[in-house]
Amino acid sequence: MGKNSKRSNSNSNSDVAQSTHPSFFIGSSVIPIINKLQDIFSPLGDIDDRFTGLRLPQVAVIGSQSSGKSSVLEALVGRDFLPRGCDICTRRPLVLQLEKRSAEIGNDSLEWGEFGHLSEKRFYDFSAIRREILAETEKEVGVNKGVSDKQIRLKICSPNVLNITLVDLPGITKVPVGDQPSDIEARIRDMIMSYIKQETSIILAVSPANADLANSDALQMAKQVDPTGTRTIGVITKLDIMDKGTNARSFLLGKVIPLRLGYIGVVNRSQEDINNNRPIREALAYEEQFFRDYHVYRGLSDRCGIPQLAKKLNQILEQHIRNVLPTLKTDLTSQLVAAEKELHAYGEALESKGERGAMLLNILTKYSEAFSSEVDGKSQAMTTKELSGGARIHHIFQSIFVKSLEEVDPCEDLSDEDIRIAIHNATGPRNALFVPEVPFEVLVRRQIARLLDPSLQCLRFVYDELIKPY
Repeated sequence: MGKNSKRSNSNSNSDVAQSTHPSFFIGSSVIPIINKLQDIFSPLGDIDDRFTGLRLPQVAVIGSQSSGKSSVLEALVGRDFLPRGCDICTRRPLVLQLEKRSAEIGNDSLEWGEFGHLSEKRFYDFSAIRREILAETEKEVGVNKGVSDKQIRLKICSPNVLNITLVDLPGITKVPVGDQPSDIEARIRDMIMSYIKQETSIILAVSPANADLANSDALQMAKQVDPTGTRTIGVITKLDIMDKGTNARSFLLGKVIPLRLGYIGVVNRSQEDINNNRPIREALAYEEQFFRDYHVYRGLSDRCGIPQLAKKLNQILEQHIRNVLPTLKTDLTSQLVAAEKELHAYGEALESKGERGAMLLNILTKYSEAFSSEVDGKSQAMTTKELSGGARIHHIFQSIFVKSLEEVDPCEDLSDEDIRIAIHNATGPRNALFVPEVPFEVLVRRQIARLLDPSLQCLRFVYDELIKPY
C-alpha cells in the first residue's frame, strides 16, 4: 500500500507538471489579451453603458450551493484562497484570471494575486487573498448573507496554472438566510442568466455526483440558454462519495444529458480535508489514484481529473476566443469610431496648460453670455409658447410673489392687548415717556416670519427657472 501511495504521489505530480508544461501552454497570446481588454472595459462599464454591451469571452462557473465549485477553482489554482463555510460563500461574482508565468530559478515568490481594486499591491500570502475577498464582499453586501452583482476582479500569476478566465458566480440557493431577501433564488438566477446568456460565454456547469444529476440546477439553467450544448462543459464533482453500486460513467460519456463539449469528473477534498489543511497536491494525488483503482472509470482518462479539466478549459476558451474574434473586432471598431466622433465634437486636443486654461475660460465666457441672453430675453432660441427666462422670473415676482404677500395679514394673531403688554414689559419698573424700541422689534420680527413661506416658494420658482434647460 505504501508503494502504491508513493507511486500515486509521483504520478500525480508528473501529470500536474505535464498539464502545465510549455507544450500544453495553449492560448499563450489571445487569452492574456482578452484579460487586458477586460481590465480596461471593467471600470468603463460603470460610467458608460456602451461598454457593458461588449461581452468578452470568459468561462462562467455555475452550480448549486455546496456543489463543489470552490474546490474545483482552488484545485485549478493549486492554492486555498476562497472563502469557506456551511452557508452561501460566493456572494459577489469573482472574475478570476489565471495567468501562466515562467518559473524563475531561485525566486521564492513565484505565485501571487492582484485585485482590480488594489492594482498596485501583490498578495503572496493566499490566506490574505481570502481575507481580502471577504472584506470586499462585506463592504458591499454586509456581514450576513446578502448578494450583489458587483464584480470582484482577481488575477493569479503562477507557473502552475494555464491561461484561463473564469467567473465564479453565487451558488443557486432555495431558502433565504441571514438578511437575504425572500426572492434570493430569483435574484441569483437572474444574475447567473445575465452571464451565461451571452454567446461569448463558456458555461462550466458544476453538479455533485451524490445528488440527482438528471435534475441538476446548473445543467438545467445551461440548457435554457444553450439548448444544443455547444458551449457548455459539465463538471461532475464528489465522485468518490457516490452511493455504493452507482457511478457517473454514463454521464461522463454524455449518454444522459449530451453536451457537445463533454463532461469532466473530479474528486473534491472533503470538509475534513479542508479543516485539516490537507494540501491540494495530496488531494490531486488521491484523485489520480481513485480513477486508477476504480475500474468503472478506466478508459475515461481524458474525462477525469483536475489536470484534464484545466487543459480542456484552456483549449476550449482559446478556440472560443478565436471564433468570436471577428465579431469582437467589429464591435470594438464601431465603438472606436463612435468614440472618435464624439471626441472630435469636443474640439481639438490641447497640449499645454495655458491652452487648456484659455479654452476653459472661453467656454465659461460663452456659457455666461448665453445664460445672460436667456435671462435678458435676447436668446435666438426664444420660445413663443410660454414665458421663459427673465420674463418668467419677472412674472414670478410681480404676480405670484406679490399675490402671496397680499394674502398675508400683517396683524393676524396680534391684538392691542399683546402690544400693550409688550410695551409694559419693556419699560421694566419705571414709567417711560417714549415707546421703547425693543417691543417693536419683538412684535415685528414675529410678524415678518410669516413672510418666510411665500419667500421660499418664490425662491424655488426662480431657481427652477434658472436651471431649466433650453
